[in-house]
Amino acid sequence: MSGTRIEKDSFGELAVPADAYYGVHTCRSLHNFDAAGETVPPEIIYGMAKMKIACARANEQLALIDRKKGDAIVAACERVLSGELDDQFPIDCFHAGSGTSSNMNVNEVIANVANEALGGRRGDRGLVHPNDDVNKGQSTNNIFPSAIRVASVDLTKPTLKALRQLIARLEEKAAEFADVIKSGRTHLQDAVPVTLGQEFAAWAHALKKDVKRIERARDNLLEIGEGGNAIGTGVNTKKEFRPLIAKYLAEFTGDAYRPAENGIEITQFLTDKGEMSSALRLAAIDIGKICNDLRLLCSGPNTGLAEIVLPPVEPGSSIMPGKINPSICEAANMAMIQIVGNDAAVQAACAAGQLELNTHMPVTGLNLVKSHRILVRASVMLAEKCIAGIKANRERCYTFFETSGGLATILNPKLGYDKVSALVKESLATKKTARQLVVEKGILTEAEFDALVKNSTGPNL
Repeated sequence: MSGTRIEKDSFGELAVPADAYYGVHTCRSLHNFDAAGETVPPEIIYGMAKMKIACARANEQLALIDRKKGDAIVAACERVLSGELDDQFPIDCFHAGSGTSSNMNVNEVIANVANEALGGRRGDRGLVHPNDDVNKGQSTNNIFPSAIRVASVDLTKPTLKALRQLIARLEEKAAEFADVIKSGRTHLQDAVPVTLGQEFAAWAHALKKDVKRIERARDNLLEIGEGGNAIGTGVNTKKEFRPLIAKYLAEFTGDAYRPAENGIEITQFLTDKGEMSSALRLAAIDIGKICNDLRLLCSGPNTGLAEIVLPPVEPGSSIMPGKINPSICEAANMAMIQIVGNDAAVQAACAAGQLELNTHMPVTGLNLVKSHRILVRASVMLAEKCIAGIKANRERCYTFFETSGGLATILNPKLGYDKVSALVKESLATKKTARQLVVEKGILTEAEFDALVKNSTGPNL
C-alpha cells in the first residue's frame, strides 16, 4: 500500500502509515475504539513519558539495559514531553480498561523515535523494542494509573495557584468592604447584622479549606505503584526496581514520589484519585455557592437586593435594552456543575474494580484531568472578570440593615427574647425601624442604640 509500512503482531500483519512513529498495536486500537471521539489527555501521555524516563534510568542502574539504549529512550521521552509529537497519540480516551492501548501507543512512539536516533528506521524493533526495552519491568496495570497520578500532581500546581488567586481577590474585597454594614440573611429572611467584608472573608476562608484538602489529596498521589507488574507483586522485577523508579521520578520532576506501601492494594484501588477528584468537587461546590450568593446580592437592580454591583461584561438580553446579567457567575457556576459531574464518573469508576485490577482507569484519568483544567480556568475567570471589579452599594446595604427585622436581635441581652419578639412584630406592622421603636418607648437612647449597633457584627474575624 502506498504511504504505509507493514508491521506484524500476534494477530497478523497490518498496514501502518509510513510516517507514523506509532505502530501496529496503535493501529489496531484505532480500528477498535472510537466511543468518545476524543483522545487521551496529553497530561496523561506526558505522565507516562516521565514514568518511562524513571524506568529507563532504573533499568540502567540494574544493568538490565545499556546506557546507550537508556539515553535514547530518555531522549525520546523528552521529545514527547516537548509536545512536538502530540499528534502521534491518537487513541480514543475510552479504550482498554487498564490503559493498554495508550501504554503501547507510548511504547511504540518512544521506541521508534529512539530507533531513528540510533540509526534505525521506524517500524524496526532490533535496536529498541517497544515491549522488551521501553516497557521493561513494567505493566500497563501500573504504568497507566501511575501516569494519572503524575498528571494530577502536575495539574495540582496550577489548580492551587488559581484558587489562591481567587482567594486573594476575595480578601482584597473583604478589606475594601470591611466597614459596609448590612443585614445578614438566613433562610433568605432577615437575620443579624454582618459586614459585606465579613461575607467576602468567609468565602475566602472556605476556599482556603479547599486548598488544604487538595494538598492532602496530592500527597497521597505521590505514592506510585509502578514496578508492581500486573497485579502489584513485582513479578519479573528486582527488589530494587520500585524504589529506584520513585527515586529517578522524584529527581526528574522535583516532586517527592515514593513507592507504594502495598503494591497489590494500589493496583486494585483507585480511591487516591477519587480523593483528589472529591477535593476538586468540594472546591467546585464552594465556588458554586459563592457564585449563587453573588447573583443574589447583585439581583435587581431595582427589584432585587442590589447590595453589590458586578462589573458588566456583555449586554444581558437580545430583547431588553440595557439589561446586564451576572454572566461570569453563571459561566463559573456551570463549570462547577461540570466538575461535580466529572467527579460522579470518577467515583463510579473507583467502585467498579474487580479482584486484582480496576479496569476503568481511562475514564478516571480523563475526568480528573478535565476537572483540574476547568477549576483553573474558571477560578481565574471569576477572580479577574468578576470579583476584582465588584463595587458595594453602600447606601442600599445600610438601608436594609436599618430596616432589617433581624436588627432587633441585638436587644436580646437587654430585653429578653419575648419582648424583642413583640417589638419585631410591631416593627413589621407599623413599618417603623427597631431604632425608632426603642427610642419612642424610652427603652434606649439613640446613642445607646448606636453603641449596640457598633458591636453588632461581632469581633473582627
